[in-house]
Amino acid sequence: MISVEELSKSFARQVLFEKISFKINPGERVGLVGKNGHGKSTLFRIIAGLEEPDEGRVVIPRNYRVGYLEQEPDFRKSTVLEEASSGLPACDSDQLWRVEKVLVGLGFSSEDFQKNPRQLSGGYQVRLSLARLLLTDYDLLLLDEPNNYLDITSIRWLEKFLLSWRGELMFITHDRSFMDRVATHILGLHRRKIRKIEGDTEKYYNQLALEEEVYEKTRINDERKRRELEVFINRFRAKARLAGLVQSRLKYIEKMEKREKLEKIKNMEFAFLEKKFHHKYALSLENVSFAYTPDKPLIRNFSIHIGARDRVMVIGPNGRGKTTLLKLMAGLLRPQSGEITFPKSVSAGYYEQSFAEDMNSTNTVLEEIGSANPQLEPARVRHIAGTLLFEGDEALKPIRVLSGGEKSRVLLGKILATPVNLLLLDEPTNHLDLESCDALLAALDNFDGAVVMVTHNELFLKALAERLIVFQDDRVTVFEGDYDSFLKKVGWTEEKSEVSEKNTGGTCLPAEMVARPPEKAGKNKNGAVPSSPDESFKFKLSPRELRKLRSEIIIEKSRVLKPLEERVLRLESQIEDIEQRVNQLTQEIIAASVDGRGQEVVRLSRELDASRKNLDSLYEEYTQVYQDYEEKSQSFERRLQEIDKLSS
Repeated sequence: MISVEELSKSFARQVLFEKISFKINPGERVGLVGKNGHGKSTLFRIIAGLEEPDEGRVVIPRNYRVGYLEQEPDFRKSTVLEEASSGLPACDSDQLWRVEKVLVGLGFSSEDFQKNPRQLSGGYQVRLSLARLLLTDYDLLLLDEPNNYLDITSIRWLEKFLLSWRGELMFITHDRSFMDRVATHILGLHRRKIRKIEGDTEKYYNQLALEEEVYEKTRINDERKRRELEVFINRFRAKARLAGLVQSRLKYIEKMEKREKLEKIKNMEFAFLEKKFHHKYALSLENVSFAYTPDKPLIRNFSIHIGARDRVMVIGPNGRGKTTLLKLMAGLLRPQSGEITFPKSVSAGYYEQSFAEDMNSTNTVLEEIGSANPQLEPARVRHIAGTLLFEGDEALKPIRVLSGGEKSRVLLGKILATPVNLLLLDEPTNHLDLESCDALLAALDNFDGAVVMVTHNELFLKALAERLIVFQDDRVTVFEGDYDSFLKKVGWTEEKSEVSEKNTGGTCLPAEMVARPPEKAGKNKNGAVPSSPDESFKFKLSPRELRKLRSEIIIEKSRVLKPLEERVLRLESQIEDIEQRVNQLTQEIIAASVDGRGQEVVRLSRELDASRKNLDSLYEEYTQVYQDYEEKSQSFERRLQEIDKLSS
């Protein structure tokens, strides 16, 4: 467990956070949320010991090891395999199968294992740094945007790995679905303070909104009460016989807490200018092929017709041709064979991060956004800049001084300034925080045109995708259906099939065995500890013995899991009842506050406090019971799978 106590940090005149305190308890996986620039990465660097706070301290137990994912890694070994292996504890140095499993999971091929780490691209260097971190015996992992350079299959693998991690975890990500599936708790930086809840991001933001609503209503009620008291004091101050009442009201005002009006926090907004379109198809590709080198074609004889209001998501591992396909659609590349056609009335908005380098570095933000549509009124350009958080003097900054994230917002602004009916978007959520991703998702959902989008963000895939262009197994195919249907009917090859001996040097193992080696290995028939996870199953049993063993495991599974299942259901019911009571009490407190029923507010507040404490206790018990259920259930499933392997 680590403890952050009264921590404060500021840069120049910007206060990131002040006197924040929280704890990370054993086994917790904590997702850190907050708007960009509010101090999330700085907090990680302070916990990792790479920066000093202005005030406060981080209390870390002796021999407690903290691992931090660096975006600019330092490599000291001559090969990828050696560098990743350097993370293994000395006692596990012979377990190369773990290293290979992690590298393959993060998108490395067996051919990459012997490459020099310094020859890798920037994205793969970060992946290697992540692999080394995951293999090191840390107690706490600090992962700042770990899926930034990962493709969709690697992100899904990382998610399973982190769910099996037995230590503590803190992570930042703009992918809400990833955060909600991995995190047990949400830690939020908001208005320079911090709050921690058990649950997902939806629960956190709902609770935050409710608390701010209660605060604002209480503030308004207090101001009304203060004005009434001041009127009484001013009116009767000179009357001696009412001096006692005047003094009591003066003392009451002095004791009243002064609640400042909450500063409005501006969120990014998106509203696309739509150009009318009356054709059936916005874009058609017929037998399109393209290759940068003749021996490695990226796209072969690919055909698709994009409807006027289609939502088409382009998915697949990195380096397979997704960006190339969008460039072909946008007319930036010409196909080597086949044909790409679209009606003359099509107006496309194309987004790709590398376009940031093509902007005029001397232009201001306003000038660059306005250059996309010279007919647009200056007030409208200023409004677009404001919706993208370039307000006041921020909109007058030259492009050359902007960060990568700010430049990406300008690129989006240029699309917002142009009437379009076809959007071609290549990973537009990189550099956006959770709230901004939500705003973009809503805008795309409301857009009355066609959308073709490359993304690894499963929230966008599940919310928007009606059709999929899938890059997999050296082919490009069209899947007619949503993302959930794709996962059920087709799925990712990496998740369906075992990795061969040729690629990994070992068998495909459960994620938890890669995340932490088994603490105790069973003995084989010679009494020796097996040298690999599969050796203990090499002795032979007859089919009858295997069936008997399987039956015994199923009976034991039912006996062990049934009481846990019943306990989980009871706890869920209790939690649901108390959550409803908490919501009811909150509304009653608001009503009592507005009506000035002070004693009722006190009574309800006490009950609310007791209910919340009870709820916290039930959440803690529920987490422990559910984790116990999951661990036991997975253990039984693995035992049954091993029996099935021996039966085949």
